[in-house]
Amino acid sequence: MSHNISENKPVIGISCGDINGIGLEIIIKSIGDARLLDICTPVIFASNKVLNFYRKALPEINFNFSSVKEATRINHKQINLYNCWEEEVAITPGVLNEVGGKYAVISLVTAAQALKDRVIDGLVTAPIHKKNTQSVEFNFTGHTPYLKNLYGVNDVVMFMVAQNMRVALLTEHVAVKDIAPLITKERIVGKLQLVNQSLKRDFGIDKPKIAVLGLNPHAGDEGLIGKEEEEIIRPAIKEAKQRDVFCFGPYSSDAFFARAQYEKFDAVLAMYHDQGLIPFKSLAFGEGVNYTAGMEGVRTSPDHGVAFDIAGKQVADESSFREAIFRCIDIIEQRREYENQRQNPLKKISKAFVANAVDEKITEVPE
Repeated sequence: MSHNISENKPVIGISCGDINGIGLEIIIKSIGDARLLDICTPVIFASNKVLNFYRKALPEINFNFSSVKEATRINHKQINLYNCWEEEVAITPGVLNEVGGKYAVISLVTAAQALKDRVIDGLVTAPIHKKNTQSVEFNFTGHTPYLKNLYGVNDVVMFMVAQNMRVALLTEHVAVKDIAPLITKERIVGKLQLVNQSLKRDFGIDKPKIAVLGLNPHAGDEGLIGKEEEEIIRPAIKEAKQRDVFCFGPYSSDAFFARAQYEKFDAVLAMYHDQGLIPFKSLAFGEGVNYTAGMEGVRTSPDHGVAFDIAGKQVADESSFREAIFRCIDIIEQRREYENQRQNPLKKISKAFVANAVDEKITEVPE
């Protein structure tokens, strides 16, 4: 595969997820809207037969695509299907089996390599099931650890993003009994630095403010309910501040979300999965998106799973997946803007000058 990055309209790769889940249904519903082709070029990583199986189940959607065997031959005027396999595959919507996992991994590995090779500008991943994707070749608990390994980076951040809040996770898919030993000063400082850099580069925030949650109830109550806050989290926040990360805490997570304190910050670092995901899924405006921060490739996904219970019934809601596509495009464009400003600092100064001039004009009091 060779370099084929578009300068204007981004090429968005889409992995199909578990072929027995809702992945292909929500993909067809999301990109069946022709207006999407005005802002990106979608490339689905699957097979003709599997895509046609789900397309026939949704006859009301006018879904046309062109099949490509080489990623360098992408057609920018329509939806592309990159054939990852040719063989016949038994499709059984709603069933958790080895077939669904095997082809989910083939799609993901092919699409992720295309992202790393810069054949595509961004990747949106449909849901996989952790149980049937595990193998000797694919020994990962999900997309995030796989991508971290593929890119060979020390760390990445699972970042949940919505219109009104962004929640990053210190630990991800870990059993609750195993969380406390993973709360270390080094890990917290590292994640805060990655979140800080992502807010600047991927979201266009010049001086991000980050809140850090405590691990224990009431953020430890000054050491009465656990020592992690006093011994680990506070010193980590102090060190991160010395490294130019504008961060605060630790906050008691129940009060923090109940009193809408998250509205005062650009992001929140939660210590574990449910501490961050329960309030996020309850309070996020619009559709939440999972973003993998901290690597060169841009990857997003919807904030839901394979939904075997409704697979094949044509009732799946595609709005989170569509939002993941929009978010992927936004981050790609924001990164381009960030790189342009770094290469040409005068652009940033002139932009700020114009903004200030407009503000001054607005605030001038007429005589």
